[in-house]
Amino acid sequence: MRRLRTPADVQDASTDPLVRWAAQALSAGGAAWEHNGAVAVHAPCLTRRRRLVLSGPAEGVASLLAAHGRGVNLRPLMERQLASVVEPLMPTPWIEDKPFGWMDRTGALDLPDDASWLSSLDDVEPLLRTANPDSWAWPGEKGVTRWAGLRVGDELVATAAEAWSSADVGFMMGVAVHPSHTNQGLGRRICQFVTSSLLTLYGCCALFVENHNAPAIAVYRKLGFEYRDVTTLLPAV
Repeated sequence: MRRLRTPADVQDASTDPLVRWAAQALSAGGAAWEHNGAVAVHAPCLTRRRRLVLSGPAEGVASLLAAHGRGVNLRPLMERQLASVVEPLMPTPWIEDKPFGWMDRTGALDLPDDASWLSSLDDVEPLLRTANPDSWAWPGEKGVTRWAGLRVGDELVATAAEAWSSADVGFMMGVAVHPSHTNQGLGRRICQFVTSSLLTLYGCCALFVENHNAPAIAVYRKLGFEYRDVTTLLPAV
């Protein structure tokens, strides 16, 4: 089992954007390892969770999970299909916690001209409270770096954030459209603006999405994102 000391080491060991995104934790008290082609990144605080992000061949992942996967409030995270193969390999039982979606894309995307990065965030929190009260990103939260907005007149009607980006994976969170302005394509345009900006900066853009949120997944697919089921495994006892 080989220790990976830097984000560059993780990038050399894996092409998976999921673990490359998690590698940002190595500059904030995290750790990473490689074993038989698999990679695990321990992120003490990433999108509000203490995570162990894993990817690679099942046997290597199982060894890494057995060695580093237990701890108070630790959430081992991996692709759901991989988890179904890894779980039977574990010496003690593990169970699936909560599946959700990871989506990412590379390349370039046209930048809409009706959205912009916001210089004032005064209107963002009221919009989130109305349109997306369960948002995982909020103004002023650690790791949330900037917010984009789209206005109709003087009213902020759509927003999305860059949050928890790594060295080569930009991350989008906090998407919200005011309920009185839905079905007008505003969600797609604000997401296109943020995605285009992050692709220019990082070369890759990614996001989390609830796996049951079919309308959001459809919007992201139209913007070129590919969907992967991911999940967390927790000790059964």
